[in-house]
Amino acid sequence: MSDALFDRLGGEAAVNAAVDIFYRKVLADDRISSFFEGVDMDKQASKQKAFLTMAFGGPNNYSGEDMRKGHAHLVERGLNDSHFDAVVENLGATLKELGVADDLIGEVAAVAETTRNDVLGK
Repeated sequence: MSDALFDRLGGEAAVNAAVDIFYRKVLADDRISSFFEGVDMDKQASKQKAFLTMAFGGPNNYSGEDMRKGHAHLVERGLNDSHFDAVVENLGATLKELGVADDLIGEVAAVAETTRNDVLGK
């Protein structure tokens, strides 16, 4: 058994379930839902699954743009720390809903935090 966060979270099935629930929460969150208007959510979910799999130490099949480039258009629309915090909060709530242990949720939040400056173009 690998000790990668990906495997400890439950592997591909867990990441897939988490991303689906996560985007339902995000799209229902008035603080951030407007950033997803006009976005192909199937494509978005697919990219997010590949990214999280890689970020959590699973197989790297992520071929999307780097975080800075991929979010630059959102930064121009006002994406800031409060939005980033809302996304992390929704991710934590998703994992809690799936019964993930608090220490693992903390690890996930720490991984997410490493992307903050790039996502926000800092």
